[in-house]
Amino acid sequence: MRKVTTLLAALAMVGASLSHAFAEDTLAKIKSAGTIRIAIDLSVPPWSFKDDSLNPTGSEVEAAKLLASDLGVKMEIVSTNGANRLPYLMQNRADIIMSALSITDERKKTIAFSLPYSGNTTSVFASKDVPIKSFADLSGKRIAVTRGTTNDGDITKSAPSDAEIIRFEDEATTMTAVVSNQVDIVAIAQSLVDLINKKNPSLSLEPKLTLRTATMGVGMRKGDVELKTWVDQWVKTNIANGKLQAIYKTFQGTDLPEAVIAGSQ
Repeated sequence: MRKVTTLLAALAMVGASLSHAFAEDTLAKIKSAGTIRIAIDLSVPPWSFKDDSLNPTGSEVEAAKLLASDLGVKMEIVSTNGANRLPYLMQNRADIIMSALSITDERKKTIAFSLPYSGNTTSVFASKDVPIKSFADLSGKRIAVTRGTTNDGDITKSAPSDAEIIRFEDEATTMTAVVSNQVDIVAIAQSLVDLINKKNPSLSLEPKLTLRTATMGVGMRKGDVELKTWVDQWVKTNIANGKLQAIYKTFQGTDLPEAVIAGSQ
């Protein structure tokens, strides 16, 4: 957890030093350029991935397409992973982040978030025959997690000191490690476990310990006040008209969490 906190602190310092440079109206720049650069990790189905024709899709990608369309500009996907989403934003390599980015107090020290437009529940998963009833039961166990995610921070904080946390660079690699039986315990979202069980039914992974129920927002630099105002209104409008709920259900197979709808008001 110390490494995650140190990284966020460093990013906050970078953000402060660059705040003047980004104080100009980013929203106006986006409209003038006719393109919005959106940081998305394309290795996280059903959130964001490439279909059989290698076209980006998923609930995050389709929500990002809707945002760009409503703004009247083209969407440029800036490929990221869990660890470099915030750095890419702070280095001005992307205008916003829409990449299953959970809203946390730690991240708020570095970036601004829109009202929540998506969300999920993350847990520690293992096969039915693995007895885990408390975090203490993770003692001496190997646990897979994706580096730089809230799951990483949560499991690092909660697991016993003798648990071995195996960090992978993106969700696709984490999932592959579990599917191929390299690691038999994983801290991840339910929607991704459904895919793991589909690829390897013999695993029969089930939730053992809840890490958090998270709401997700569009990530922006703190100085981008006009952009945040526009995105917040975009979230309100597309929750009210049901478009974001429809996108979420199409890809996630379940309703948008009530906490997201309540938080978007």
